[in-house]
Amino acid sequence: MSDRFDVVVVGAGPGGLAAATVAAEAGRKVCLLDDNAAPGGQIWRGFRAETALKYPHGRGFLDWTNRLRKTTCVVWHGWRAIDSPRPGVLRVENNGEGRDLEFGSLILATGARERFLPFPGWTLPGVMGAGGLQAMVKAGLDPKGKRVVVSGSGPLLLAVAAGLVGAGAGIEGIHEQAPLARLAGFGLTLFSQPGKLLEGARYRLKTKSAAYRTGSWVMRAEGRGRVESVTVTDGRKQWQQACDWLACGFHLVPNLELPRLLGCRVAGAYIAVDARQQTSVPGVACVGEITGIGGLEKALLEGRVAGLSAAGREAEANALAARLKKLQVFAQRLDRAFALCGEVRALAGGETLVCRCEDVKFAALKACGSWREAKLHTRCGMGACQGRVCGAATEALFGWEQTGARAPVFPATVATLAAEADAAGLLHVR
Repeated sequence: MSDRFDVVVVGAGPGGLAAATVAAEAGRKVCLLDDNAAPGGQIWRGFRAETALKYPHGRGFLDWTNRLRKTTCVVWHGWRAIDSPRPGVLRVENNGEGRDLEFGSLILATGARERFLPFPGWTLPGVMGAGGLQAMVKAGLDPKGKRVVVSGSGPLLLAVAAGLVGAGAGIEGIHEQAPLARLAGFGLTLFSQPGKLLEGARYRLKTKSAAYRTGSWVMRAEGRGRVESVTVTDGRKQWQQACDWLACGFHLVPNLELPRLLGCRVAGAYIAVDARQQTSVPGVACVGEITGIGGLEKALLEGRVAGLSAAGREAEANALAARLKKLQVFAQRLDRAFALCGEVRALAGGETLVCRCEDVKFAALKACGSWREAKLHTRCGMGACQGRVCGAATEALFGWEQTGARAPVFPATVATLAAEADAAGLLHVR
């Protein structure tokens, strides 16, 4: 079955919401699809109209969801884009039901995921991604009374710690691997953006009872059957901290599977776009974290630019260029500030699992020369997550480039994949 839209937007986080809203407000026939049950993405996950104002950025959530609701935009929750069988067509699936969406313009806002780096004990129960733990608490996990160590890199650490404190957890320590000098230099660049400084100060105020250490990281997690303590180092000395949970994540990596499948050019770690968020593929735009990890404001503004461009409102889109450039420069500075130090790239020992899906150890991967060779000889990246965790880890550990993408970019039924051949009568027995 096929549907036709002027604009299709993949991802209902802030960037996707903004893109779909402004395109629909401009009179275009728009479809917004997302694999979650409600809009918001990670930053607005679990927000509801009646309680949103209790949380940071809740006003923005209400503003954009209310604007979207007043348009004729069609919102498909629970749908995933899995393939593009031909130019101008996106194949999507929801619980085994497949559809083809024909589009004039496609806007991808597929977001980012946490980067995990392997270290001894990282597979113990109770060791979780920082953002993953944040999402579980928003979904109802009760952290009251839990002793939590937060470790890794990036501004998400403070936000997660603040949220956990607000939910009743005790933060035993916050460990940022980036050195103080680099973070101080980054902080100086934010005086032109006082809102971001104020936001960081609010998070730190909420976590003031916990030590925040720069240039430190968890090197090992220990416990019998689950994490009970962690060993922390600053590169000179080591010490132990007892905990019930370890929230650990090393900044973010963009979800590039779908834009890569479509043939969009990658520059460095992100999708290359022009001033109107257009990619190297005609009719396809990208917004948000897949063009650079820059947070809420950047995603919203890029979404507006892409949505206006898709609606033919190029003059309005161009008027936002100066503000957008400033936020994109901020994203570049953010990457430099939280770049991984050599020590955290060398935490894994020979017996440390790197690919958790296929139980592939560091020693086996060290004998390989590329991502492709590792997949062929060890099945690294061939498991359930399809390299979404170990792919980013091996890129950090060995410098292996992740290339290309295959359909389906998410697990899908054979019936959905074969829909086009079935429609053409190629699968019928005569």
